[in-house]
Amino acid sequence: MADTTAQPSRSRDLDKLLLRPGHLVGPNFEPGPELRDDLKEYAKVLVVGAGGLGCELLKDLALSGFRNLEVIDMDRIEVSNLNRQFLFRFEDVGKPKAEVAAKRVMDRISGVNIVPHFCRIEDKELEFYNDFSIIVLGLDSIEARSYINAVACSFLEYDSDDNPREETIKPMVDGGTEGFKGHARIIMPGVTPCFECTIWLFPPQVKFPLCTLAETPRTAAHCIEYAHLIKWDEAHSGKSFDPDNPEHMQWVYSEAVKRAELFGILGVTYSLTQGVVKNIIPAIASTNAIISAACALETLKIVSACSKTLSNYLTYNGVEGLHTKVTEFVKDKDCLVCGPGILIELDTSVTLKKVFSFIFIFFFSKLPCVSSCTLH
Repeated sequence: MADTTAQPSRSRDLDKLLLRPGHLVGPNFEPGPELRDDLKEYAKVLVVGAGGLGCELLKDLALSGFRNLEVIDMDRIEVSNLNRQFLFRFEDVGKPKAEVAAKRVMDRISGVNIVPHFCRIEDKELEFYNDFSIIVLGLDSIEARSYINAVACSFLEYDSDDNPREETIKPMVDGGTEGFKGHARIIMPGVTPCFECTIWLFPPQVKFPLCTLAETPRTAAHCIEYAHLIKWDEAHSGKSFDPDNPEHMQWVYSEAVKRAELFGILGVTYSLTQGVVKNIIPAIASTNAIISAACALETLKIVSACSKTLSNYLTYNGVEGLHTKVTEFVKDKDCLVCGPGILIELDTSVTLKKVFSFIFIFFFSKLPCVSSCTLH
């Protein structure tokens, strides 16, 4: 008999889920050592974002038996990150988040391989994303979520009865936090609601009237937006503002301080300037840890089928005590992103210009996106 005491504790705990049957397992669950080995050798997981939630996700996924991880993030480490992004140290300030996070997890957890990508998510080809078993999102941006959602849904194919082909479904697990609140959700394109199906869950971004910014600022945020939206263009005619450029951000901060002093307004700080300009959502370590644990568990469920998955949106609220709730949202049958689409038969001699004209007239779409596909 093998000496189980020599086996790492995390492997023993994982074996309890993967090596024996149960009443709550998924329909395709086949327990055995082969499943455990497949999880380690063949399951490829992409973590999008290496911030507060992304750091937790990398750690949790590595400790959950996943050995082939990749992480993508375009940001560099800042001093303000260090209070909650536990994989980073003071000497890491200025370095790419993805690279430092990957190295630190690999240094602490043996056997795991994490490939970092220090770039924008838009810089990768579609096939890069299609190479993964599952995509886990640790983002703080609606735009970035929408982009990854559109990419995952682009792989989806439907049969003649408008049923999604199972082999083309690219599962996603999305986590998000804001202060003491957070959510974890699973997205199975074509089966569960995609991100666009429930875009109404997110409140509209706060916008300030330009007249208020220019004439009667009342808050620190007004001063920052004045420097960002008005003063920058006046001083840098024709030069685009880059929120990820530290020099640009420092300039906006300095101008906002001057504006605040002129009107006797307090509270303008560099971190607040970043938050207002980049629409950064406040986060704390404990909420990140809780939501990451939920996301990692759902990732393990989806890949191994060791248990039935969440149906399909979990919310957490720790403002007063503790409250969690699971809501089953319904897929929007008319969703333009994850729906089966509309089949239009055209003659092979029709030009692209005529196709655009057809779309303009019948679908009132002014900026259509065109991509090629493979017919089966």
